[in-house]
Amino acid sequence: MKITILGGGAMATACSVLLAEQPNHSVSIWARNPNYAAQMQQNRENQRLLPGIKLPDAITITSDIAAAVADTDMIVVSVPTAFLRDALTEHRDALTAPVPIVSVLKGIENETLLRPSEIITEVLGNDRVVVLAGPSHAEEIARRLPASVVAASADHRLAVQVQDVFSTDRFRVYTNEDVVGVELGGALKNVLAIAVGIGDGLGFGDNAKSALMTRGLVEMTRFGAAFGADANTLFGLAGIGDLITTCVSGFSRNRHVGERLGKGETLDQILGSMSAVAEGVRTTRSVQQLAEKFNIDMPITREVFEVLFENKNAEAATDSLMCRPPKVE
Repeated sequence: MKITILGGGAMATACSVLLAEQPNHSVSIWARNPNYAAQMQQNRENQRLLPGIKLPDAITITSDIAAAVADTDMIVVSVPTAFLRDALTEHRDALTAPVPIVSVLKGIENETLLRPSEIITEVLGNDRVVVLAGPSHAEEIARRLPASVVAASADHRLAVQVQDVFSTDRFRVYTNEDVVGVELGGALKNVLAIAVGIGDGLGFGDNAKSALMTRGLVEMTRFGAAFGADANTLFGLAGIGDLITTCVSGFSRNRHVGERLGKGETLDQILGSMSAVAEGVRTTRSVQQLAEKFNIDMPITREVFEVLFENKNAEAATDSLMCRPPKVE
């Protein structure tokens, strides 16, 4: 089958390598920037965002959206959530085929507070969307290191189809029907990774990291329940699994942002020096807005929001969390 990947980032590249492993798959990557696409096609490598990974011959890279999606059987969306609506709207006429769409995005849109699958359905009118999420850093997937994720869709048959397409001997895919829980888990874990990174930057130890992750999971579950998510989903790969990876990995962009904040850098300095997108920064704003709107208690998220957007000192944020009134766990 032909699979088209929208996006030229690290995860898009890793997905292309993963999918091209199977001899009956041809893969096309669409990258918006013509020069970037041409360089990847010629060098057979994403030198900027995933260096050292050679792209198999079964992968074609192009900036021509029509060529990328021609006769495609499945579309994988890997455009950062912040740019998703604009990208889909601009190229909507080329994306009319009623094929399954796989979202590997993790975030919540600021303006509308919609999840990526909701944006895709709203813009394209296609509700055949499967969310693929879990602990899955692109750097490891592309190197065939073992990973397990979840394919979530309200249509079980569609989830099974994606499971079959993506599964390899080093990439295990489970199915799930809780799209809300899977997407919210993927969004909130990035916010909590920033919190853990702040602690790392301040020189805190493993005790603090464990506490932030554990109480962060409570926030994830509480937030998910408010929107109908199944708590079991957040106790699985798309919740605690992804949370652990993002909070402890050296590949985590969100933890990296937090660490630099904890060391005293400003958000503008950090983001200005990064070539990749840290989804948790924008997601924090959306989660905080939803928590306030629906009166959901999210103390860690609130402190991350104030450090990111209200210039609160990281030490002061720590004091605010540690000095809250005593409670029963």
